[in-house]
Amino acid sequence: MNNVTVVNVLRFVALLLLQGLVFKNIGVGWESFPYLHIIVFPVFILLLPIRTPKTLLVFLGFLIGISVDFLYDTLGVHSSAAVFTAFVRPLVLKFFEPRGGYNMSYSPTAARMGLGWFLRYAAILMFVHLFFYYSVEAFTFVYIVDILMKTMVSFSVSMIFVVIFQLLFNPLD
Repeated sequence: MNNVTVVNVLRFVALLLLQGLVFKNIGVGWESFPYLHIIVFPVFILLLPIRTPKTLLVFLGFLIGISVDFLYDTLGVHSSAAVFTAFVRPLVLKFFEPRGGYNMSYSPTAARMGLGWFLRYAAILMFVHLFFYYSVEAFTFVYIVDILMKTMVSFSVSMIFVVIFQLLFNPLD
């Protein structure tokens, strides 16, 4: 295995354990405010190398999503959102592509692409992921206000942890 594979396997395991053992329990006990859910595992999808083939990207999205589903007992809700995020990722990368193009061997990190670029990229994909997740969870747009509230609160808190994760494990030079 090469270095990129090892880094991504370790990131997969670390984010899965962080999501299932730490962040799963943060909103528990706040039944009066059911909007807070910290979701960080999509960072695995966001930080995969740019050259990752789309089919592998979707498969890895499914793999991390179904793993989180096992930890949360959610029967495919996380995996569907992760697959959708993996499917949309190339479109978002295309939208933010610099004039000279990307170095295809790099991962889209804040250290390589700049913090501003990474924040815009991560914000769009995290918002899409969370909105899709809460839409599938509710399974109807009758609860659109609740879906948007959960999305906005979870997005705000999750993005703080995404930035912390990015700065801790891929520090800016």
